[in-house]
Amino acid sequence: MKGRDAAYGAAGLAVLFCVAEAVPRFGWVSRDFLPPASEILLTLGRELRTRQLWSALGDTMSSWALGLAIAFVLAVALGTLIDAVPGARAATASTVEFLRPIPSVALIPLATLLFGADLGSSLLLVVYAAFWQVLIQVLYGVADVDPVARETARSYRLGHWTTLRRLVWPTALPYVMTGLRLAASVAFILAVTAELVIGSPGLGLRIQLAQSGGAVATVYALITLAGIIGVLVNLAVRRLERWLLAWHPSVRGEAAA
Repeated sequence: MKGRDAAYGAAGLAVLFCVAEAVPRFGWVSRDFLPPASEILLTLGRELRTRQLWSALGDTMSSWALGLAIAFVLAVALGTLIDAVPGARAATASTVEFLRPIPSVALIPLATLLFGADLGSSLLLVVYAAFWQVLIQVLYGVADVDPVARETARSYRLGHWTTLRRLVWPTALPYVMTGLRLAASVAFILAVTAELVIGSPGLGLRIQLAQSGGAVATVYALITLAGIIGVLVNLAVRRLERWLLAWHPSVRGEAAA
C-alpha cells in the first residue's frame, strides 16, 4: 500500500512538472509571469549553491524551531494546569474562544512596533499561531481521560504526578502530537509570512527581494523550496509521532497496513 501511494505521489509530481513546463512554452501563459518548470529548478539549483540562501534558511528555521518550542512548552504546561485546577476549564473557556480566532497576521503591526524587523517579530507571530494549535489539542486530550479511571486513581490515592504520568499523559499524548504536527506547519507558514511582510531576515525576505528585483524565476524557485521544506517538516513530525506512539493502536494499525 505504501509503495502504491509513493508511486501515485511521484506520478502526480511528474504530471505537475509537465503541465508547469508546457504552459509557458506553448504560450498559454507569458514566461514573464510563469517560467518553465525546468528553468525554475535550474534557478533553485543555483540558489542552493549560494551562501546567502543557506544563511536565510538558517534564520527561518531558527525562528520556526524556537517559536514552535516556546509555543509547545507553554501550551502543554497551561493545558495541564487548566486540567489540574478545579473550575479552571470553565473559567478560561471564554478567554480561549475569544483569543484563538484572532489571526496571527493581525498582530503584525504590534510585532513591528515592539521588535521592528527583527527575530522577535517572527517569534511573536510564530508562538501565537502555534500555541493555540497545541493548547486546544491538549485540552481535548485531558478531557478524554476516562472518568472511571480518574475516580479509581483518587480511590487509590495516587499522587498528582503519578496520575498525570500514568493516566492523563498516555491518554492526551496522541492529541498532543496531533497539535504538534499542526503547529509545526502553521509555525513555518507564519515564519515565512513574517519575513515577507515585516522584512525580518530569512527565506521570506529573500523572496521579497527577488520579487522587487523582477527575478521571477528566483521567486518561483524560492517558493518551491519553501514548499519542499514544509513537506519535510511534516514528514519529520509524522515520523516523531509514529516513534512516540508506537504503542498506540492507531499507529500499530497503520504500520500493519
